[in-house]
Amino acid sequence: MISRLYRLLRAIKSLLPPARQVHPLSAREKYATRNEEKSAIVRQLYEKEKIEFQEVEEISPTSAQDLYAQGAAVFIDVRTPEEQMVSMLPGAVTEKDLEDTPSILQGKTAVAYCTIGYRSGLYAADKSREGIRVLNAQGGILAWVLSGGKVYHNGTETKQVHVYGEEWNYLPDGYEPIMF
Repeated sequence: MISRLYRLLRAIKSLLPPARQVHPLSAREKYATRNEEKSAIVRQLYEKEKIEFQEVEEISPTSAQDLYAQGAAVFIDVRTPEEQMVSMLPGAVTEKDLEDTPSILQGKTAVAYCTIGYRSGLYAADKSREGIRVLNAQGGILAWVLSGGKVYHNGTETKQVHVYGEEWNYLPDGYEPIMF
């Protein structure tokens, strides 16, 4: 009886289309997929915010990284001092640093950033009205780390970034969101 049932099941199975092979994503592929999704969300958030400073020149995270690697960029962190204590882009200066020593920008491109690009966009718009060219970093520090950029705390690389809450937590895997 069991052998007849087995033969019948095999016959039915032979009539069905072959099962599709499902290859599980590797850890690297899962990481890349999640980060691409997070990057898309960060881009959407930034696009929604930039309506208030559409005239501001902007720069992508990868272009900003290239400019910095060439020694041609100065990053201006317009976040609060508390946020800056968590982490900053490499070589970044504060608004106060720039006010005290405007020569920091000598021969360099000024790139302002914040968490998503809203505050830095407003800052760049203000500076533009003063006749100072400041580019806005698209997607802020979130887009920066999602594109592979590093952040630092007291000169040491860190994986901590301030975000305002879970609704802003689009950090890459391996990063720790700091919220206060």
